[in-house]
Amino acid sequence: MSQIDDTDRRLLAALQRDGRLSNAQLSEQVNLSPSACHRRVQRLEQEGWIRGYVALVNPRKVGRPATVFVEITLSGQADEVLDAFEKAVARVPEVLECHLMAGTADYLLKVVARDTDDFARLHRRHLASLPGVAQIQSSFALRTVRQTTALPL
Repeated sequence: MSQIDDTDRRLLAALQRDGRLSNAQLSEQVNLSPSACHRRVQRLEQEGWIRGYVALVNPRKVGRPATVFVEITLSGQADEVLDAFEKAVARVPEVLECHLMAGTADYLLKVVARDTDDFARLHRRHLASLPGVAQIQSSFALRTVRQTTALPL
């Protein structure tokens, strides 16, 4: 995989701000010809610098305004326990993120819910029944102070 230069970084930064920019708009922002811009973006996609393009949906508009961070401690650390948990948690649509952690909890989940009753249902029906779960600690986000998908370049 090749390295990226300052122009590539400007391209990536612009696309992180607005992934719907046309090639003409993008080339103008980074001061490249449209054909050179297109070739560079294609290369960044092919080499895996750009994983994809998404629309960021407003959770309130789709009825999922509550964000809950859930720490999961498993009963063991064997590969079979970790694999079974990871496969099962990937099938819970309300779990937006799942991270294997170092520290007191084994996993940290970012979960969305309609409200506390909805989360209680989700907890009872899905999270508590995940394979290998020994302990669950949940924390409700009161307000999001900063949220971004843009990585520092």
